[in-house]
Amino acid sequence: MPLREHLLELRKRLFLAACGLVVGAIVGWFLYEPLLEALQAPLLKAAEEQGKVISLNFSGLASALDMKVKVSLFLGVLVTCPWWLYQLWAFITPGLTTREKRYAFAFLGGSVPLFLGGAYLAWWVLPHAVDILAGFVPDGATNLADAQGYLSFVMRLVLAFGLAFVLPVVLVALNAAGLLRASAMAKGWRWAVLVAFVFAAVMTPTPDALTMIFVALPICGLYFAALGISYLHDRRVDKRDAARLAL
Repeated sequence: MPLREHLLELRKRLFLAACGLVVGAIVGWFLYEPLLEALQAPLLKAAEEQGKVISLNFSGLASALDMKVKVSLFLGVLVTCPWWLYQLWAFITPGLTTREKRYAFAFLGGSVPLFLGGAYLAWWVLPHAVDILAGFVPDGATNLADAQGYLSFVMRLVLAFGLAFVLPVVLVALNAAGLLRASAMAKGWRWAVLVAFVFAAVMTPTPDALTMIFVALPICGLYFAALGISYLHDRRVDKRDAARLAL
């Protein structure tokens, strides 16, 4: 595909993904109150258990409205993940045959639960991170956490974990498209493991190594699962090509 057509395809897919996010954000607008309560729950729990004053602080007059818009967009990203993940797949593989495009269903079937699974893992890590970080607040002091900063922290954590869990499916998709061989993935497995543990160390703001290991191991497992699937696909393609050459 020429560069111009590739850029036009990218613009089209970004526009469609943005339209889906807008629809999801509208849904998130009406679910703002329960989601905000869920976001505040780790802070309130840590404050109760540690006997400290910890709460969200809205520093500006318009910060509450800004918070509602961002929370709505955040929920929109989660709700519409099947839609924008499909747009990602459609952009990566626009030149595939009709038969190969059927892999889109498998891509969505794998990427959506993995994205949500990664988001859930981040949600599991969040209370532990908040509890440990709140422990550094001196006794008698008050911690008024900036609402915008806290929301940004949660959003980065959830989205980063979700996308990290989707990455192995993208590798399989690239392999199915003939753009990435399993042999290349196998050569870089040490780097993949290193990156997984560095990612876990950076994205889990807790000092204990156990949480980091619990986060890094699923990512490593997904990478090796993608490697195994790609290896089987390459072997099947190589046998098919060899049979054609024999004819």
